[in-house]
Amino acid sequence: MNTLNVNGRQHTVDADPGTPILWALRDTLGLTGTKFGCGAALCGACTVHLDGQAIRSCITPISAAGGKKITTIEAVTDGSDRVGAAVHAAWVQHDVAQCGYCQSGQVMSATAFLKSLPRGKQPSAAQIDTAMAGNICRCGTYARIRAAVADAAKSLA
Repeated sequence: MNTLNVNGRQHTVDADPGTPILWALRDTLGLTGTKFGCGAALCGACTVHLDGQAIRSCITPISAAGGKKITTIEAVTDGSDRVGAAVHAAWVQHDVAQCGYCQSGQVMSATAFLKSLPRGKQPSAAQIDTAMAGNICRCGTYARIRAAVADAAKSLA
């Protein structure tokens, strides 16, 4: 048995310690907002936060989450997270999602990036591109992603 703190709640998960966090979230806890993309940490669709850091849940075992806090897209976009709410609002304003498959990972990476900045700091386009480089969008909405991240940062200043 493994105990995971997910979105502020303790959960007991009956799974091998080597089970990727992604499958514990989706299959055991029913939190399906986090997507499976590649299974090799190359696309970013499975991004969640582990103690505030964006990680790829498809390759991170649940044993790595012991005593740490996992945050998923469900918590970041429920309105209780100031930065997540700003990113979510900017995503809608800029109509970022096309097919939508990568969006939970994109939002999670953008939220972690903006939280890592000093309050009020406005990131450059190059900084946004670097922060978001680990997330692939098959529909190619990168310009809208960059604009949404920049606008979310402005709204938080």
